[in-house]
Amino acid sequence: MQVYTGKPPGGVPEKNQGMRVVLDMSEGLQGHNITCDNFFTSYRLGVELQKRKLTMVGTIRKNKPELPSELLKMQGRTVHSSKFAFSENATVVSYCPKKNKNVLVMSTMHKDASLSAREDIKPQIILDYNSTKGGVDNLDKVTATYSCQRMTARWPLVIFYNIVDVSAYNAYVLWTEINQQWNGGKLYRRRLFLEELGKALITPKIQRRVRPPRSTAAASAVQKIQAGPSTHASNQPEMDPVDTGSGKKRKRCQLCPPRQDITLTPALIFQPQPRTQEREAPESCASDGIRC
Repeated sequence: MQVYTGKPPGGVPEKNQGMRVVLDMSEGLQGHNITCDNFFTSYRLGVELQKRKLTMVGTIRKNKPELPSELLKMQGRTVHSSKFAFSENATVVSYCPKKNKNVLVMSTMHKDASLSAREDIKPQIILDYNSTKGGVDNLDKVTATYSCQRMTARWPLVIFYNIVDVSAYNAYVLWTEINQQWNGGKLYRRRLFLEELGKALITPKIQRRVRPPRSTAAASAVQKIQAGPSTHASNQPEMDPVDTGSGKKRKRCQLCPPRQDITLTPALIFQPQPRTQEREAPESCASDGIRC
């Protein structure tokens, strides 16, 4: 994995960055096919990979200068039609899945204009691309179901969250492949695996903890783990004690920051007061010019 942190201070923007990344990541490989999206795919990249005995399949952007203009024209194109362009090293197909829309795919692995027998008559190049590139989309989908990601403005944390999600899913795939009978009748095996994985990772830290948590429930859970398994067996599952707060003032959440507290002010009830009648000045005061 390579992390792009932007151009160096005072430097110039890097040209052909996509090709450079693919060549770096595929260093030492032979006899494989590289599937990439339109940010990386180019004719020059396909030629360089062929020198390393590698092939390439990927979508390509429409502004690439190596594309012939006939592949970009959409006037008169029928839906599910395909146009091919061949060169000595690569094959490009323009497939029309919808009206006035086309998909461009370049391949150095395919050398003919073979089409599938499906109803949409997709070219074999696109089917091979979907069968390999679809794994990336599927991984993003399954990791989003149970994810540890949180809102953050720090990009290193975003990368760390993704590494944890992918690593946990890879561990789940390996575990279920080795232990195929583990919770076989349940539909939420992955959630159970992640729960046990989290407990296995945090238990050594809890056992080495010196100071107990401030809340009663968390402190009792820590003490239970530090004490080890109970010596007596019981048919009833033990429940963690919960701090009911009886006889004590309710405290604020220890996890949420104070700036997120919401203070509710009770509505003030205004009761109309009887209006007092204005007092009239005595005639003697008014006649003498004295203020009352």
